[in-house]
Amino acid sequence: MSEKKISVLIIYTGGTIGMIQDPETGALMPFNFDHLLDNVPELKRLGFLISSIQFEPPIDSSEIDPASWIRLVKIIADNYDTYDGFVVLHGTDTMSYTASALSFMLENLAKPVVFTGSQIPIGVLRTDGRENLITAIEIAGAHIGGRPEVPEVSLYFQNRLFRANRTTKRSAEALSAFRSYNYPPLAEVGVNIAYNLAAILHPTEISPELRIATRLADGIEVIKLFPGLGENILRAMLSAPGLRAVVLETFGAGNAPTNEWFIRVLKEAIDRGVIILNITQCGGGKVSMELYETGLRLQKIGILCGHDMTTEAAVTKLMYVLGLGLSDAQTRALLRRPLRGEFTA
Repeated sequence: MSEKKISVLIIYTGGTIGMIQDPETGALMPFNFDHLLDNVPELKRLGFLISSIQFEPPIDSSEIDPASWIRLVKIIADNYDTYDGFVVLHGTDTMSYTASALSFMLENLAKPVVFTGSQIPIGVLRTDGRENLITAIEIAGAHIGGRPEVPEVSLYFQNRLFRANRTTKRSAEALSAFRSYNYPPLAEVGVNIAYNLAAILHPTEISPELRIATRLADGIEVIKLFPGLGENILRAMLSAPGLRAVVLETFGAGNAPTNEWFIRVLKEAIDRGVIILNITQCGGGKVSMELYETGLRLQKIGILCGHDMTTEAAVTKLMYVLGLGLSDAQTRALLRRPLRGEFTA
């Protein structure tokens, strides 16, 4: 009796990776993933059953929105029992936002969902897309002891696999476009794929049933502090109609001005029910609000510590948690603890 083949579903949302050159005009045009094996014959050597679904029309990643994320999780849920793993092809500009969002929206995930893309179209001779695609598919289908090797939402780019909600795009031009500053790679790819087993998140239940969250809150704002930010501007930003939560990007280890007006304006917003989550502007490191007096003052008025979360993870976690419709106390409790390995306390 032959062994069941590993099956992987590719979901192409749009982006640079899905473009090839017209042989007659040289112009870039969308790649037809129905003919994937004809165009990337190396995939046949994996021995996987590979299918694809394409967004029609493809979406430029700068146009991606929460409705697109909901569409994605529904596709994964509808095909969850059929496939062993999933590869999501996405434009690089907002890939970390989408991948972070899905890490929260896919509850009890027990199969690989691997995001990838490219800086150079797959139809261009020097493309990075071919290797990214082949390896992402291999990782999505990788098993050890009959179980998926990486049963979480991840992002693969330029020889490294990262936890998705730990990533940020670091370069508009370099092929190593993504970085995970505060968490080690889940795998590094050379001659072989070296998995960092201790870093990989595994489901807490043996056979969890996938659930998807399809209600995401709006009313989220990102405020990046800078020297010279004035009272009137800050007050205006914190008085926006429908504002529910703010990601406050502070200096260093979570520091901010100690001006009385600054603390007063923030507290007024908190008293109106606005949640403020403090993360650092720095790529590496974390918020430690008890370290300096400036951070302590923020903590005392009710600002939550975001530890070492990325902006992408903080924004999408707020959308997800606020979308659950819980009480203020329950909401704050969920924001204080890591749900999908998005921060290290």
